[in-house]
Amino acid sequence: MIPATVPQAVLEARRGIGWMLVTMILFVSMDTVAKHLTALYPVTQVVWARFVFHTLLIGILLAPRARLTMVTRRPGLQFLRSTLLLATTILFFSGLRILPMAESAAMMQVGPLVITALSVPLLGELVGIRRWMGVIAGFAGALLIIRPGSEAMQIAILLPLAAAVSNALYQITTRILSRSESTMTILFYTPLTGALLMSAAVPLFWVTPDAEGWAMMALLGLIGGVSHFTLIKAFTAAPAATVAPFGYSSLIWATLSGLVFFGDFPDRWTIIGALVIAGSGLYILHREHVRKRSD
Repeated sequence: MIPATVPQAVLEARRGIGWMLVTMILFVSMDTVAKHLTALYPVTQVVWARFVFHTLLIGILLAPRARLTMVTRRPGLQFLRSTLLLATTILFFSGLRILPMAESAAMMQVGPLVITALSVPLLGELVGIRRWMGVIAGFAGALLIIRPGSEAMQIAILLPLAAAVSNALYQITTRILSRSESTMTILFYTPLTGALLMSAAVPLFWVTPDAEGWAMMALLGLIGGVSHFTLIKAFTAAPAATVAPFGYSSLIWATLSGLVFFGDFPDRWTIIGALVIAGSGLYILHREHVRKRSD
């Protein structure tokens, strides 16, 4: 019996989802290192290390073909994308210094909902009424975590929320750039703005690291570089609305990391809110598949 040919769109979706799952594991690993470092060093210095060592890694890997990778058709959009990543990192690391891993990760998962909403005007993708309902439900889940007006609310929770919006815009620009730029060119420009701006700012906050500190900072940049390569691959392989919901897998890894390394476990409202956000994202993904099958 001859096996049925798997549609190209399905293969692309599977590749994109696989890359996104790997990306989430790497992101949580980077966040774990960052949370450890922000307890010892200023956030500015940790962000500096994340971008400078990322840039060094990219420079070493792409040196043999630097001339080709430096050529970009959209320098303005490359700069905007790199700036959005810097803003995301500053906001998230600042919140991560105060908040538990799981709570920070849960708020960041609002990002895929923003991506789905903005994929209409910015990417030209179709989003039906049912997926819009999923987006609304996801934001309701975020409110359960924030609990505005309650004694449990921390102003710091707004930092990863703002980071989620910035990160959504960053991922959308990644998707737009992937239509005209090579993966290596996008990867080359990813850390540049952060490395340059933070190198100018870090002398004002500098605390000389010990050997372990330098090693952790180098590891932070290494994971950052690899994770953004896999993120680019995810959005190059499949549409944003397909791969973005799988970012919710980071909730599992962040909860485990927070418990194992920092002794933190989310409260019931964080768990409920995270489940609502994740459930809405999965529903959005389901509706995307339903739409594709009907096309």
